Amino acid sequence: MRDYYEILEVERTADDAALKSAFRKLAMKHHPDKNGGCPDATARFKELNEAYSVLSDANKRAAYDRFGHAGVNGSNGQPGNGAGFGDINDIFNSIFGDAFGGRGGQRQNGPARGQDLRYDYEITLEQAYSGAEVEIKVPAAMTCESCDGSGASPGSSPTTCVQCAGAGRVRSRQGFFQMESTCPRCGGAGRVILDPCRTCGGHGQVRRERVLQVRIPAGVDDGSRIRLAGEGDAGARGGPRGDLYLFLSVRPHELFERDGLDLLCSMPVPMTTAALGGDIEAPCLLGGENCDGEGKIRVRVPEGAQTGHTVRLRGKGMPSLRSRERGDLVVELFIETPTHLNAKQKALMRELAGLCGEHQNPKSAKFFQKAKRFWEDVTGGEARA
Repeated sequence: MRDYYEILEVERTADDAALKSAFRKLAMKHHPDKNGGCPDATARFKELNEAYSVLSDANKRAAYDRFGHAGVNGSNGQPGNGAGFGDINDIFNSIFGDAFGGRGGQRQNGPARGQDLRYDYEITLEQAYSGAEVEIKVPAAMTCESCDGSGASPGSSPTTCVQCAGAGRVRSRQGFFQMESTCPRCGGAGRVILDPCRTCGGHGQVRRERVLQVRIPAGVDDGSRIRLAGEGDAGARGGPRGDLYLFLSVRPHELFERDGLDLLCSMPVPMTTAALGGDIEAPCLLGGENCDGEGKIRVRVPEGAQTGHTVRLRGKGMPSLRSRERGDLVVELFIETPTHLNAKQKALMRELAGLCGEHQNPKSAKFFQKAKRFWEDVTGGEARA
């Protein structure tokens, strides 16, 4: 007989985890179901189970390490009663579960919960801001009204499958092994429909479009998910309905950009207003505090405002979905230079330019001081004006 460690392809010092990993890998490779019932694979699989049965048990492994096969085998050279190998399927299923139709599988002929559904829906930023009531149309599996979900034509009913006696699973032997699989006659349902319903074709369900009213709460964002319990596909054989998950996306807005709970708005300001200061009207989402019915809110531009200056309006942003917190409306100013000036306007601008000095243009003065030092370093001397 081959050495058990050699069979599992492990060292004699291998720990329990290494033994289990080696057995799992080789058993999956040589399982009869994966090899079409090949006799060689069946024999190899039996050999693997025998080796793992001994080496995975601390007492048996100690006896094997000391006395070899004689320490765990009966007088006929095969595993004796004292070895306690048990059913090979028990060993395999304890590691792999029901992957090959083992005993841990659930019966398929009882009530089954319906499938969950996903529905993607796009909303506007205004709807995300204030909340909304929307109507959606969702295709979903519905219980067939003609047969009341039985799948059999009116006046008839499904009959118990004679091959599996209603269990939905059948057992068969492949040499040394007893295998369990889905009943081929009823497909695991445990019953057979001899006279199928003409409406649903014997499925017990039909797919139809359902119209649902959904409340979108204020404060939702891209990727927000709303669960509608019991609005998914109908369950089979009287099982409960699944759930519907509504995944939301927010359409890009032409004026606002969202950053968490804040709303960002980039707004042009006339050069004269930026120089002198004053009030301008900025857009705001309807329903916000201090926002009039036309979607406007007053913003104070400070005297001498520069491009990039921001004005933060506290509490005028997006509401929070899970608290009473509210973000801010952040208005970023960019100063607009007038274009298409007439002769008089140009003359006035030249006059203004002559009157303005470093005090009126502090950033320009500071920049050209740095530039002058740079030019002197480049030329090695005093820079010419």
